[in-house]
Amino acid sequence: MIKIAPSILAADYLNLAADIRKAESAGADWFHVDIMDGVFVPNISFGPGLVSAIRPVTKKFLDVHLMIVNPEKHLKSFRAAGADNITVHAEAAGSLPEVAAKIKALGATAGVSVNPETPLDKIAGCLKEFELVLVMSVNPGFGGQAFIETSLGKIRELKRLIISTGSKALIEVDGGINEKNAPALKEAGADILVAGSAVFKSADMAQTICKLRF
Repeated sequence: MIKIAPSILAADYLNLAADIRKAESAGADWFHVDIMDGVFVPNISFGPGLVSAIRPVTKKFLDVHLMIVNPEKHLKSFRAAGADNITVHAEAAGSLPEVAAKIKALGATAGVSVNPETPLDKIAGCLKEFELVLVMSVNPGFGGQAFIETSLGKIRELKRLIISTGSKALIEVDGGINEKNAPALKEAGADILVAGSAVFKSADMAQTICKLRF
């Protein structure tokens, strides 16, 4: 069954613990934590301290997405803070197989992300090294953007690559996801949907998560 990972970027920061518990009760499978450095992407968001603060609030899988330059320097701190998965960007990391090995040596699963303009050729040779591939369906760095429709073709292509290479990587999609495009994303091969505004700004989180999933 497809997993729904609400992005805390869209939560109420003054009531973050309450929002996380509410989303968990509504059926969230994972929580997605966007880390932005103001260099790789224009905005600045969170650091390991926030992950540490979230960790006691929920036992759900914490999916930490590093939208930062030189992510290799920060793997230990995010893992120590409680990250269950650490995703780095193909455009920002050094040797992807080496980064994947470092993440897994810390006891987390390893993810790699590609921006909308980045071809899958960038990661095709190392798909077996990662447990997760995150397809950005918006330009990274801002919440609330509209879904880029060409992402569907990219997801289908990625699914074929995963099968042909013998990889077991899950496909995660992040950006502009809502009840209208979720069915097409699932049909294209997505395993995990990251939804920020769609969940946290919803009047009925449980109903929204159910619609996204089914």
